[in-house]
Amino acid sequence: MIITEREDSFIMIRQHDHALVSGEIAKQWLSNIFEGEKWRDQVEYAVSHHDYAWIPLDAEPIWNDDKGQPHSFMDYPVKPKVEHYSWGVDQVHKQSAYAALLCSWHYASFFDQQSDDPIISEFITREINRQQSIKQQSLPGQSEQNFHFKLLQFCDDLSLYMCLNEPGTPKHEEVKMFKDGFRQHFQGLDEPIQAKWLDEQRIAVSPNPFKEPFHLTIPVKEVDKELINSRGLQQAFDLTEFDERHVYLV
Repeated sequence: MIITEREDSFIMIRQHDHALVSGEIAKQWLSNIFEGEKWRDQVEYAVSHHDYAWIPLDAEPIWNDDKGQPHSFMDYPVKPKVEHYSWGVDQVHKQSAYAALLCSWHYASFFDQQSDDPIISEFITREINRQQSIKQQSLPGQSEQNFHFKLLQFCDDLSLYMCLNEPGTPKHEEVKMFKDGFRQHFQGLDEPIQAKWLDEQRIAVSPNPFKEPFHLTIPVKEVDKELINSRGLQQAFDLTEFDERHVYLV
């Protein structure tokens, strides 16, 4: 779950909903700067489904006593999280081995490869074995693989930008990781990509890597804190209707 806090409520966005938005972003990427075009459908599938692992977890949100708010994807307990990471990649693998490889790389990148935590170590070993098995198949060249993985991470980051920053947030008040632009660099673009809210619905992206301006819809729930206190997190979440955050990339 992606969690942001307001005075009387929590904004809760399911990870798979955010990932589907990431996939829509990938579909708008300019063809002339897309490497390995024949793999595009599988790359877009990977981007759209990279957080498939969170579907069962986000259906049953849990409370973080230390922070006094629902657990987010950033502080969720490690054991169930990594178990579902592997399960999620398994589901993607049923549709596309290459998409599963990209998702496996994405999840593995969250952790220290030399971790002493046995849960993390087991997860990394399991995913490395998966990756090595997939690499026995016909795959794009290394440069194309690098681009596809970087594109997944960029689309993930841009979608997170829309979810973690309140609509219309001034640049100086943005979440720290986005203030100086995105971490990915792409051949064919002269400089790192920057995003900026122009108002409560429009985001300017520069340099622009997209085919045309486009509209995105993010399902969100604004869950009242008093309702959580009286009914518990699960019931409060279930009783709260989804709203929509509309975003126009220009």
